Amino acid sequence: MSLVEILTVLGVILASMVLHELAHGFVAYCLGDETAKNEGRLTLNPVKHLDPFISVLLPLMLYVLSAGRGPVFGGAKPVPVDRKNLKFREWGMALVAIAGPMTNFVLALAWFLVGHFTGCLYNNGWIGFVTIEFVMINLGFMVFNMIPIPPLDGSRILYAMAPDAVRDIMEKIERGGLVIVYILLFFCSSIFTSVMSWGISGILNGFYWLIGL
Repeated sequence: MSLVEILTVLGVILASMVLHELAHGFVAYCLGDETAKNEGRLTLNPVKHLDPFISVLLPLMLYVLSAGRGPVFGGAKPVPVDRKNLKFREWGMALVAIAGPMTNFVLALAWFLVGHFTGCLYNNGWIGFVTIEFVMINLGFMVFNMIPIPPLDGSRILYAMAPDAVRDIMEKIERGGLVIVYILLFFCSSIFTSVMSWGISGILNGFYWLIGL
């Protein structure tokens, strides 16, 4: 594994996470909440979005330790949103939440299709490496963030559908912020890896089915 490969993966991680977070803030703004805009989160500046551990160190460690063969996933600092300002309230929050993972999904699918039809996906050089990593990293971010554990994005979708008793529990968990996620990653890393591998493989098989392979 070369320094060029590691720097390339880092660049893909930063670009993917910034677009993920920007999508959250933009959808919130479109639904009537300007909190993200006022706090400078409607920007392509990675410093405004990224958490040093879960956004950069975690995905890089996963990539290096697995020698590029394991799932790469991560998250970022939650975008500030005032649900009282949003249209559709809890469902508005769900739309804001799903915007990030869906952005990663669209990026992965678009890059996959472009890579397939241009042949870049099957290139053994640096271009092929970038293409494959862009697809895989974005799928990793998408699947990881859809896990319904507060404050990950999937929890917001569950929150919109859950009864009040479950919402109360989720709110208490969310007060711990990303610390809960860190603890689960440390003690349940094998479970996370299995879920990630299963999710990414399933979506990737769908991509290949789409192009007839």
